[in-house]
Amino acid sequence: MTLTEMLPAVRQLSIMEKLKLIRILAEDLETAEDISPLEPFKIYDLPTPYNNFGAGDALMQSLESVNQA
Repeated sequence: MTLTEMLPAVRQLSIMEKLKLIRILAEDLETAEDISPLEPFKIYDLPTPYNNFGAGDALMQSLESVNQA
């Protein structure tokens, strides 16, 4: 069975059943040997908005222009 065949049935599940399915799938991934592209014990640099003052300034200017309109 393919994912496209399963999606309509999955979408009909209750919220609790969807959460259980997510947990089951996450546990399966956790025990899988090869979950590329992530490697165990490797450090990945994730960009965040912290200390990114240029982005904050651009967002503030955008908000101010919307408020003035």
